[in-house]
Amino acid sequence: MITFESSIHALRRENFLEQLGAAAAVIPAAALVTHHADCEWPFRQDSDFFYLTGFDEPDAVALLLPHRPVGERYILFVQPKDAAAEVWTGFRWGTEGAMERYGADLAHPLDELSQRLPEYLSGAEAIAFRVGRHPAVEPLVLSVWGRQLDSYARSGDAALGLVAPTPILHRLRLRKDSYELTRIREACRISAEAHELAREITHPGMNESQVQAAIEGHFRSSGARGPAYGSIVAGGDNACVLHYTANTGSLADGDLLLIDAGCSLEDYYNGDITRTFPVNGRFSGEQRDLYSLVLAAQEAAISTVRPGGTAEEVHATALRVLVEGLLELKLLAGEADGIIERGDYRHLYMHRTGHWLGLDVHDVGAYRLGEQPAPLEPGIVLTVEPGLYVSDRLTVPDGQPAIDERWKGIGIRIEDDVAVCDFSDQSCGYDVLTAGAKKSLSAMEN
Repeated sequence: MITFESSIHALRRENFLEQLGAAAAVIPAAALVTHHADCEWPFRQDSDFFYLTGFDEPDAVALLLPHRPVGERYILFVQPKDAAAEVWTGFRWGTEGAMERYGADLAHPLDELSQRLPEYLSGAEAIAFRVGRHPAVEPLVLSVWGRQLDSYARSGDAALGLVAPTPILHRLRLRKDSYELTRIREACRISAEAHELAREITHPGMNESQVQAAIEGHFRSSGARGPAYGSIVAGGDNACVLHYTANTGSLADGDLLLIDAGCSLEDYYNGDITRTFPVNGRFSGEQRDLYSLVLAAQEAAISTVRPGGTAEEVHATALRVLVEGLLELKLLAGEADGIIERGDYRHLYMHRTGHWLGLDVHDVGAYRLGEQPAPLEPGIVLTVEPGLYVSDRLTVPDGQPAIDERWKGIGIRIEDDVAVCDFSDQSCGYDVLTAGAKKSLSAMEN
């Protein structure tokens, strides 16, 4: 069972309600999703719903109602207690648990939502609901709003707009509080241990699936739910496929192994780490050159993380180091500024250098505010993950050199999770949460 901190979620609801104005928010939970026939995928709660409630059951609905009196502002609709159903699908908190444990002002059985929703939304100036995401709840919300608009001429009472709650919620979720940072740090610790274990056990002749099993077994044995995303365990040329998840190949002597894997905790906070190392414990000359270059790019990019900086600056720093290094290695030709402007490096480095991290692996929050990159603030967590992928899959741009065979099949990515820190807390503007996973050139050889 998830460790539940009611005060954490209560404060989040308070902040959300303050910013809603007079809009009534309808925030549904996730539904169960069928895997095949009558079997369902393991349940994964909607992150927005979980952020506000901590409630980890499917098909619930939360109402946040700043226009209502105190004591009627947080309403939960949940599946009621049902002994027969719980024999098959497990424990339910029911309406009493929703109030006593999860702090709802009022709670009702889910099947009363359509009956009670009109009353709860009455008097709100707008309805905050994410359209297109919750097919079971959306018709109910639109029906209530439509009836309000139909009767507006007689009653003078209707929500005059349907607005998205996500800009407010995602702005709140982007900047992590101390509790969230502690949880992400724990996910990073477990994830880093798994990477260290994987490097210790890997040897030529193993299968990628064996390494995956060891990593994910460590996640589970350490108390995590399991992998935060489909683990990537990619030997040799498989590493040049960015989202390779088959994990069925044999690990050959002389190849590199790229592992992109992180765990998800019971309360959904995640780690996300990538390490690349030689299967036989020794880099070839070409592997060493490219690994050293990616590591230099990553370290330079991490050094730019600070309050007031931007994710764009992090990416630009890594990209500049990579392009200049590839010019020295004769894998690119020309002048760095022109190569960057034209994108002539993209057959070797085709992704951005990072993303936000939190309740979602690719977490919510704006990267740009209009024409300007969003500034980094203390509490934001981002990944920093430059890479190089040398293969025949993409056409070499006109004017760039053909790739010599000795480079082909080398795929390298190095990824860490980095928290933006206040300078009053430490001397630099960042904290590498995944430092437990080694990455130096010497550490990758054994």
